[in-house]
Amino acid sequence: MRMVSVGITGTGHALPEEVITNADLEKMVDTSDEWISTRTGIKERRKARPDEYTSTLAARAARQALEMASVEAKDLDVIICATVCPDMALPATACIIQSLLGAKRAAAFDMAAACSGFIYGLTLAEGMIKAGRARTILLIGAELLTRYVDYTDRSTCVIFGDGAGAAIIQPVEDGRGLLAARIQSDGDYVDYLYTPGGGTRYPASIETVTNRLHYIKMRGNELFKVAVRSMEEISRQVLDDLRMSPSDIDLFIPHQANQRITEAVAERLGLPPEKVYSNIHRVGNTSSASIPIALDECVRSGRVKPGDLLMMASFGAGVTFGAAILRW
Repeated sequence: MRMVSVGITGTGHALPEEVITNADLEKMVDTSDEWISTRTGIKERRKARPDEYTSTLAARAARQALEMASVEAKDLDVIICATVCPDMALPATACIIQSLLGAKRAAAFDMAAACSGFIYGLTLAEGMIKAGRARTILLIGAELLTRYVDYTDRSTCVIFGDGAGAAIIQPVEDGRGLLAARIQSDGDYVDYLYTPGGGTRYPASIETVTNRLHYIKMRGNELFKVAVRSMEEISRQVLDDLRMSPSDIDLFIPHQANQRITEAVAERLGLPPEKVYSNIHRVGNTSSASIPIALDECVRSGRVKPGDLLMMASFGAGVTFGAAILRW
């Protein structure tokens, strides 16, 4: 049986209207524009309204991707929502998105791989299509991280923002689409980036709220080193899988975690700045949404052209990391 090629046929993204600038944060916590900019590269990030949810942003991004791919919601076989910010503990946010879109015949489920969620989902979608279990899959990365940041903790509240990105995954012509992908985890670093409260270990209670356990906790300096090393190593692995070198890549789209991480990984790989896409200065870190948001911006602006070789790499809580190379 001939192995089918699988690729991305449509993209979309959605951002809340409200912008939180570094100047705004200066009024809320002991920080400054200079401190934030030099350590993260971030100038502003988006914040959802109280009546906006992960599902509603995700549905907006999904509709754009469906339109670009000329696919109707009723023809979706699977909806995968990569998120660490679900609308609620249950049901899956993907099921809520399914209802909003009217995708009645799709199977829908969530995936929690933090900032690596989009690449994890991409590898899963590819496998399902190649196995003949699905033909058209909607993959979404969506987060409302501002609901989980502690605005008394300047190490985290300056980094994260809200947003959603989406992609339609389908069979494509030979020679295009996903050429190689790898995903990996290392649970020994769980306490480097985590939200302790609200699960079975620390169920919601007066004590967990008082002790601020429902907010994101991060060991930034230690995490930086692990992130750079992991993203470089797994990027080299997918390149080696294809017997390619970094110079073959037309555009590198890394997870937008921190501008210093992006620059360090690119430098280690020998990629010049003009081959590296970054939007963190105006979007912040949107976790699983960051790669699909960046990808959609590149597609719609013409930064990505047919035949281009793209490499994406991610790193997130868990820790999780992954990389993928595809021919557009």
